[in-house]
Amino acid sequence: MILVVTGTGTGVGKTIVTAALAAAAAARGERVAVLKPAQTGVADGEPGDAATVARLVPGTTARELARYPDPLAPATAARRAGAKPVEPGEAADAAAALAADHDLVLVEGAGGLLVRLSDDGTLADVAALLDAPVLVVAAAGLGTLNATELTVEALRRRGLTCPGVVVGSWPAEPDLAARCNLADLPATSGVPLLGALPEGAGALAPERFAVIARHSVAPELGGGWQTPGP
Repeated sequence: MILVVTGTGTGVGKTIVTAALAAAAAARGERVAVLKPAQTGVADGEPGDAATVARLVPGTTARELARYPDPLAPATAARRAGAKPVEPGEAADAAAALAADHDLVLVEGAGGLLVRLSDDGTLADVAALLDAPVLVVAAAGLGTLNATELTVEALRRRGLTCPGVVVGSWPAEPDLAARCNLADLPATSGVPLLGALPEGAGALAPERFAVIARHSVAPELGGGWQTPGP
């Protein structure tokens, strides 16, 4: 299976959610790969997002197609670096190749759904080429309802399947907006809420992260998380 992971924007917790999905699958004995088509804002030799997933979930195959030093949209970062951008077809081919010998391939985007990988291509185009579902990672607090609904609406317009939304970083002390959003996110987006990762989870050791991951994603994603009641 191939699952594309996108966010409502940058910094919402896509990488940690991707790691949680990998951990849940690994706990079932599945072979997992994570593909980062374009990594930006990371220098050569520094760990990128795919390496972070592999650190949190040992045994995960990590692949990165390109990296660019500037913390910008991939197409812009590639242009500034004088480097070739990653085209959607290239990313789709890489994901399909990984799927040949892995049970689950997680394709993590950069920023939001329509951020440009190349001048003419986005993560949505990668998902369309793969005919893969797209999981949306959202922020917890004020403003997330609009951004999430826009992302899900963009997926629907393109005929892409969205299994649900996961909150990428749930605060230790959630404010009123965050608490209300647990009920409002599925109501406004039209897709289920499938989990919430606690803030700081990415700093945990792999053994502890595996436990947290199982409790932070819903059964549909291989975990045991349940939507809180009213």
